[in-house]
Amino acid sequence: MPTPMLPPGSPPGTGAGTVAELVRAQWGDHRVGLRYGDVSYTHHRLASGAAARAAILAGLLPRDAEPHFALLLDNTPEYPLWLSAAALAGAAVAGINPTRRGAELARDIRHVECSLLVTDRSRLPLLDGPGLAPALAGTRVLVTDSPEYERLLADHEGAEPGEAVVRTPEPGSRLLLYFTSGSTGAPNAALCSQGRLAAAGRALVRQFGVRDSDTHYICMPMFHGNAVIAGWAPALAGGAAVALRRRFSASGFLDDVRAYGATYFTYVGRAVQYILATPPRPEDRQHALRLGFGTEAGAVDAARFEERFGVPLVEGYGSSEGGAAIQRTPDTPHGAIGRAAPGDDLAVVDPETGEERPRAVLDSAGRLLNGSAAIGELVNRGRSLFEGYWRNEEAVAERTRRGWYWTGDLFFRDERGYFHFAGRADDRLRVDGENLAAAMIENILARYPDAASAAVYGVPDPVSGDQVMATLALRDGAVFDPGAFAAFLAAQDDLGTKMAPRFVRVLARMPVTATNKVHRVALRRAAFHCPDPVWWTPFGAGRPCGSEYRRLTPDDVRPLLEEYAAHGRSELLSR
Repeated sequence: MPTPMLPPGSPPGTGAGTVAELVRAQWGDHRVGLRYGDVSYTHHRLASGAAARAAILAGLLPRDAEPHFALLLDNTPEYPLWLSAAALAGAAVAGINPTRRGAELARDIRHVECSLLVTDRSRLPLLDGPGLAPALAGTRVLVTDSPEYERLLADHEGAEPGEAVVRTPEPGSRLLLYFTSGSTGAPNAALCSQGRLAAAGRALVRQFGVRDSDTHYICMPMFHGNAVIAGWAPALAGGAAVALRRRFSASGFLDDVRAYGATYFTYVGRAVQYILATPPRPEDRQHALRLGFGTEAGAVDAARFEERFGVPLVEGYGSSEGGAAIQRTPDTPHGAIGRAAPGDDLAVVDPETGEERPRAVLDSAGRLLNGSAAIGELVNRGRSLFEGYWRNEEAVAERTRRGWYWTGDLFFRDERGYFHFAGRADDRLRVDGENLAAAMIENILARYPDAASAAVYGVPDPVSGDQVMATLALRDGAVFDPGAFAAFLAAQDDLGTKMAPRFVRVLARMPVTATNKVHRVALRRAAFHCPDPVWWTPFGAGRPCGSEYRRLTPDDVRPLLEEYAAHGRSELLSR
């Protein structure tokens, strides 16, 4: 999954150190290390709390099986405390995405073979969904706002870092299992060792000059690699504090960074646009922020953000699996991400043949003129820090075929060698920073009574990433009822909050290829600009996508296309 570019660090086992060492370094440091609302923790208290939780892990995790546990939590202090505890105990933690539902949520929990699930009362209703009971069989559920939990912590009060371990922490010790989207439809659990995470944190400290007086504002969800690798790890490595927001809030962003004295934040997807959509305020520049680090804000909105808030956004790209990184340099042109990191041999290739694509031809305004020839999949033909996927050798083989690392992302490369992001490969979509697999959504839409078949694919978002579009071929005699379709979506327990289609195209017969497969390329290229009726949930409508649909009209399309043009993404609509 794409995250902000991470500077290359030492691979595991080559002196990279461990996250456990970084946690132990907090011991005895009585400066503020974490803030959450009106609550604050010193670095020492964080290390002490992590040690107590590591002792809990040592008592609850099996020693004859994989020492895995899962976190189903929002961004509360418990999240970084349990990450630190995992590092101290030599255990591995899987972040569970709370936007998943029902059978898909059950699959995630079951896949990572967790004997312990840490959650709180607000998330307990998710565990009552269909299929969850078998997935939780043999898994102890620990509720952080319960009397039982308080008793457990009290029993281990006074523990010191390093006293209790499941396995001795080493640079190569597995620490994170974080879910990414797989081309088969089921997310893969990517592996990250203590050494790689520590190296990434230290590299970002060097790149951005992180100081122990800094405060990193973490508002992106910590079950994603972005918040942990690009936000928490460099704060830990640099001795900086973190400030947590339970869930991202555009309207609360400025108040938070002012109240916490935040100097750095990370973002993904449309978060920057949501912040820019808030009303301007006289105090927009009255804060301590030095920079934001992220991906997919888009050059237009990055410029608007800096103009309004006085804060530069450092855009980058990297595979959170460690397979490839693109570095932004001061001379990176408008609209580009940057060049390959030192030691990487990056290329844009034809996904089928592996042949390198020709360089992009751009006009004076930076518009791509030869997209069909220049756009291909980004691969790393050199060294890679990719550490694999949990229990999915087929996905590992697919990711590393030909001895290269295949990112699964579409790029083009200009004549000067700068890489430009162009979207997601195969059937994967990226919506508001969430990686989704089309096959999963199709399986849900297949239940719609009036649908003979359904195809799901991504169409470019006007600003960044993708939007979900679905094409429905109706059964004979059926007429599309937008109200009934919205009600159907609302009734699906396993439809995640980002999965509802933004656009729904309705036709009599699904286009197919010569081999009778759905012609996704034709559907994607036509997008919503097609002769068939299209229904949509307008952007910024003040209601969740999919809760209500209306007919897309020419009067809707014109301003929508203007928005694509304003952000330089018109070319992507026709690829």
